[in-house]
Amino acid sequence: MTVSKMTWRPQYRSSKFRHVFGKAATKENCYDGVPITRSVHDNHFCAVNPRFIAVITECAGGGAFLVLSVHHTGKVDPLHPKVSGHRGNVLDIKWNPFNDFCIASCSEDSTVKVWDIPPHGVLKNLTVPWKELQGHSRRVGLIEWHPTANNVLFSTGYDYQVMIWNLDSPEAVIKNPVRTISHHTDVVLSMSFNTDGSRLATSCKDKKIRVLEPRTGNLLQEANCKNHKASKVLFLGNLKMLLSTGSSRWNHRQMALWDQEDLDVPLLLEDLDGSSGVLFPFYDPDTHMLYIAGKGDGNIRYYEISSEKPYMHFLTEYRSHTPQKGMGIMPKRGLDVSSCEVFRFYKLVTIKALIEPLSMIVPRRSESYQDDIYPMTAASAAAMSAEEWLSGIDKGPVLQSLKPGSRVPDSYPELSSGLGSKGLGNSLGTRRSQSRPGQLQLAYIQDQLGNKEGKECRSKTSVSNGQDPTLCSPPKTENEVWGGFDLRLKFHKQQEEIRRLREMLNQRDVRIKQLELEINNVRNSQGSH
Repeated sequence: MTVSKMTWRPQYRSSKFRHVFGKAATKENCYDGVPITRSVHDNHFCAVNPRFIAVITECAGGGAFLVLSVHHTGKVDPLHPKVSGHRGNVLDIKWNPFNDFCIASCSEDSTVKVWDIPPHGVLKNLTVPWKELQGHSRRVGLIEWHPTANNVLFSTGYDYQVMIWNLDSPEAVIKNPVRTISHHTDVVLSMSFNTDGSRLATSCKDKKIRVLEPRTGNLLQEANCKNHKASKVLFLGNLKMLLSTGSSRWNHRQMALWDQEDLDVPLLLEDLDGSSGVLFPFYDPDTHMLYIAGKGDGNIRYYEISSEKPYMHFLTEYRSHTPQKGMGIMPKRGLDVSSCEVFRFYKLVTIKALIEPLSMIVPRRSESYQDDIYPMTAASAAAMSAEEWLSGIDKGPVLQSLKPGSRVPDSYPELSSGLGSKGLGNSLGTRRSQSRPGQLQLAYIQDQLGNKEGKECRSKTSVSNGQDPTLCSPPKTENEVWGGFDLRLKFHKQQEEIRRLREMLNQRDVRIKQLELEINNVRNSQGSH
């Protein structure tokens, strides 16, 4: 396999994202007067969801972070209450992707803490966490939530261990992780999951990139590229590729693209500049856009990614005079679709004690909802419980439409669709009753069959869970009460098969469009000569 170099000569590609531009928020829509941490750790220091923005702050006597309402813009009260239960500096914070009121933090005090944020925000100093995780022997530098399983948290620290925690455990203080991964010989610098969370990629200070099976801890792939010292690594959605950013042997900032099944030689290696700040990569699987933001830079480069050579297509660059220390990103469900916003950063500008929102916008004349730039995207609902994932099940994310008025899907949609608050996702007792993965207990089925019978098909206009709106709910006949186990199980298998086939069709449509674009590029290049 040969390493391909990116070419900067004009490429005649048709792309709906060619003219994406960055639009910084006005001063009154920024968060002013925030005492941003002075830590030199190479983390984002900021986490955002549609309700709250959290930022690690500088404070005396232990570590703390600030939680503000997303709408609480303008000058921030210097005495604003903080989340301050750590005894050492906070190094990383991450919101639970399935609960906008739950945030995890890790610290130099060797602990990870999970916090319940009140619905109206932090009105007084919060010092008592919901869960405290005590397994690391040295400071904990990085945490990540599992992308599809509820209440599964990963942490890694300066003891070189990656630990997996099940927060469904009833104890308030959890001392034993469900799994410890010990393949690393130095500090882990970044962690990234593929779409369904069945693979974990890590970059390490020992200059190696590793791909692991997170449940078993088995090492699947390992890259040790002498020409590329990786600091951050990122799975690129379902493209079966990894992107890493780091430095070359001549200390030029560099990015590399890898085949996740073969990490011997990178598919692409590209030097960017001679600066020294760490490059933070962000990938949007819905638009296939990659954003590269450098720590200490004022600019953000963005690219379009394809599964065929040359893989990366440079679009343009957002430039500003204010350097960023860290970045938070808003989940897709929190974007303003009426203004064709496809990505939103929150820049931490230390020199101004400012958090500046930055929107990436596709210029469109129409103000109506644009279906082509907003495909079905990951919802705030978990696809399965922690127990299911730990037992060996893998599921892709629950999907939702961003179209205004669309219904937000429930957690564990295959099992709790239409069951309201009695669904499997909300019943701890029911979750525990599942003795084997993938099986539905007869008692659970019979209980749900007592609900309304003859449920009508969804109307063709409703969109939810990424499923065909014309699919009917499962049949509920008298025979199913006695033979319901097999019938319900077959129904859900058929639904899963339909969803899988539809995804294959969508991928083929994308491939057809890519080939058409390549044909047009060839014709244009021939015509120009």
